[in-house]
Amino acid sequence: MNRDAEAYGGRPDDERPDGERPWAEDTGGPDRGNGRRPVRGARSHRPHGGRLPSAAGSAEPSRTPGTREEGPPAVPATHAELKAMLGAWALAVCTPAETAAVDAHLAGCRRCADEARSLRDAVPLLQRPESLDLDPLLRTRVLDACLDRRPPRVPVPEWATPYDAETARLDALLQDIDEAEWHAPVRLRWIEEDEERHHRATVAKVIAHLLAVDGLVAVALGLADPLSALPGPAPAGGSGTPTSRTRAYWAALNRPPTREVRDPWRAQSHDLVRTASFTGGTAGGLPVTYGPCEIPLRDAMLERAFACWVHGGDIADAVNYPYRPPAPRHLHALLDLAARRLPHALAARRRAGRAAQPSPGARHLVSAGRPGRSLMLEVEGRGGGEWLIPLDSPAALPSENHVVAHVVLDDEEFAQVVAGHIRPRDAAAGQSGDRAAVEDVLHAAASLSRL
Repeated sequence: MNRDAEAYGGRPDDERPDGERPWAEDTGGPDRGNGRRPVRGARSHRPHGGRLPSAAGSAEPSRTPGTREEGPPAVPATHAELKAMLGAWALAVCTPAETAAVDAHLAGCRRCADEARSLRDAVPLLQRPESLDLDPLLRTRVLDACLDRRPPRVPVPEWATPYDAETARLDALLQDIDEAEWHAPVRLRWIEEDEERHHRATVAKVIAHLLAVDGLVAVALGLADPLSALPGPAPAGGSGTPTSRTRAYWAALNRPPTREVRDPWRAQSHDLVRTASFTGGTAGGLPVTYGPCEIPLRDAMLERAFACWVHGGDIADAVNYPYRPPAPRHLHALLDLAARRLPHALAARRRAGRAAQPSPGARHLVSAGRPGRSLMLEVEGRGGGEWLIPLDSPAALPSENHVVAHVVLDDEEFAQVVAGHIRPRDAAAGQSGDRAAVEDVLHAAASLSRL
């Protein structure tokens, strides 16, 4: 493809006669020849200062020193010379005269035209592909910078921003995986009745699960239920537990879900954030039905943000993708929700007979509104904090004067316990005080997990 280097003669620039320009300084070829821009980093195959051979041969024509050469350099004319130019022509590094000569030759030589087409199609392969691995926090930083300059007309409520951020991060992950990875196996884990459960799914099935459960919030906001668009039986009116809705969604699909599930999930997440923003911050108390119980919209949005982060990590592990925890202020809001739910989880365990018995000196339960036994939960890390957990009743007041136990956990470790990814007995917790109370709280945190 390259012409013989010996066919070119080079000379220093200070010996070049007036009017001659070295090939490295030629500015007329790429843009006026075949119209293609030169490939970044591509080099001409001609040595610096080299010139085309004359028609008589490879040697330079003799001339008298001090005289000016007349006429432009000769261009290749034979079939062999023009064929040797095809590589340089495809890279768009020919002079205008060379480009015109090659173009004229290609019009009448089919074999050279086919080779030239193949070479030109191969040029983009020389470019180094750019990574699609964008910083997951890029969107958040851009939005923060924009909002610092001009507040939005309809701001996103503070309790909805973690969901907005986590769905955006997960969507960035999904954009960067290929078709085959949508069917990569994902192991979903949770704790049920103190026993570890798991379900083998795929990346697409996990997104379908998020779509089905997010539908509970969508119905509460007056949006369409994603299950209503599927054939077969489905919980009516946006009802059902997250588990029943997920299994109903999976069963209603005619075939295993594919990457096509990404579009409805992304559209629904955008609708949730937009609708929550238009309803204003006062809509945080709107009830959202989660099976037999109701939770306020502000907590439901935080719960869905937590699920999005946890399952985003499950997907990232399945496709070997780096995935960071949420921003510290968002992570703190998610852990605060888990800490606020612990008293009710303790009461549920007590009613089911799975709660540990308190120490002999504290077997009575206090009345509502009175201070009672408490546990100090200390979560370290940028998203952590401290919470006093009432042990005797959700209606009891936590009190520093009645602290009977102290637990210290890392923020991500505590989140993994709540997600059911770490069993309570495997949590590397710093513990002191009433051992039964510590085990109760850790098991109650794990009971918050579900499919």
